[in-house]
Amino acid sequence: MLIIGITGGIGSGKTAASDYLGSQGIAVVDADEVSRQVVEPGRPALEQIRAEFGDQVLQADGQLDRAALREIVFADPEERRVLEGITHPAIAAEIRRQLEASDSPYTILVSPLLLETDQHELVDRVLLVDVPESVQVERTARRDEVPGDQVRHIMAAQMDRQERRRKADDIVLNDGSLADLHEQLDPLHQAYLERARNHGG
Repeated sequence: MLIIGITGGIGSGKTAASDYLGSQGIAVVDADEVSRQVVEPGRPALEQIRAEFGDQVLQADGQLDRAALREIVFADPEERRVLEGITHPAIAAEIRRQLEASDSPYTILVSPLLLETDQHELVDRVLLVDVPESVQVERTARRDEVPGDQVRHIMAAQMDRQERRRKADDIVLNDGSLADLHEQLDPLHQAYLERARNHGG
């Protein structure tokens, strides 16, 4: 199974890229969605979090109270490590399960932290959705209705743009229209289909 990893900084348009390839019949596994799924009520990870941090991190309906949990782990790096020790293996196992369940010609793993974590080991190629930093700030501030400074702070904690560009196999520049992005993705999609035909085939 050929797996293409899609990554990019905040506001780069990873979802726009994966949505388009998804519309071409390609299965998409989204690491952000998986991280939400593994802590849904009834999932073992949520039970472990409750056992570790107490009922104060649950809402009345049994859902995880992310704000309460965030407050605890941001205040104490040791608590954050405990939380990551619960969630990271659960996320990794669920990503693997979804990738293995895919039956499309190739499969996409979308993850903002693809290159920062060992998730890159799951993929055969890395496709970077790249944008100038000024565009990242403007888009994210508008989308999330947060000040530009806050966006810059998030960006500072992510891998630097040049480093991402160095580690990517393929790069699309997403500083124009959706049509521009799709135009760059079309030949890559064809190349991935061709590669998938030859991959372990």
